[in-house]
Amino acid sequence: MTSQPERTLTYFLSDVHLGASYIADPRAHEMRVVKFLRSIGPNAKAIYLLGDILDYWFEYRTVVPRGHVRFFGELARLADSGVEIVWFIGNHDIWLFDYLRDEIGIRIVDTDAGGVPVEIDGVHFFLGHGDTFGRQPRSYTILRSIFHNKVCQKLYAGLHPRWTLPFAHGWSSHSRKTNLPEFTPKARTAVEVFARKLSSDDHDLRYIIIGHHHVPLDEPINDRCRLIILGNWIDLSTYAVFDGNTLELREHIIMNNEQ
Repeated sequence: MTSQPERTLTYFLSDVHLGASYIADPRAHEMRVVKFLRSIGPNAKAIYLLGDILDYWFEYRTVVPRGHVRFFGELARLADSGVEIVWFIGNHDIWLFDYLRDEIGIRIVDTDAGGVPVEIDGVHFFLGHGDTFGRQPRSYTILRSIFHNKVCQKLYAGLHPRWTLPFAHGWSSHSRKTNLPEFTPKARTAVEVFARKLSSDDHDLRYIIIGHHHVPLDEPINDRCRLIILGNWIDLSTYAVFDGNTLELREHIIMNNEQ
């Protein structure tokens, strides 16, 4: 009997934006992510999806949007094999409710506090999507509170998807075109200030990992804590992996012989 590899690694990725209207080949984009998940399955013990994995998602009470079947199928296979999967809500996949939690076994995390502290292999992390990490423009804070409002969600659910889907994808496309570069000097300063505060409040904190800004970054906050921004899977394929001792920011390269 062939022995199974020991599951020792924890993976982090964000900003895949599956289903985005500005991606030229959605099927190839999805399969790139599926092949990555398939490649890490044998040695992954946990996978943290730090938001904006889907470009748009809204769960109605009895139906869910079409698409992403191969991606969800791979997540289900990983969960069934014992891999812990934790999905942090981002600003695009903001309306994740209970479908993926109940059907696949994914743990859904939603926070407006910039993120949550997590201990992995005895090491202190702070994880979040990044859209509420540090000081945000008041206009965005108001918009986010509207999206999280239960009454607004019920009203939105009453609209037919033929109206809401084009609106959501059009908004996403417009936002991407008008907000580049996303990681402006002002945004970077806000992130670094908040990261330094987190580190000063928790002297055991070793890694702060966020997404949202679409730029891969690995920099020291001080002599004991590092800030990691995961990049994206639109024009890159960047992710982080932790082996219990060290964390690395990497880029996934699809090989010709990958199945």
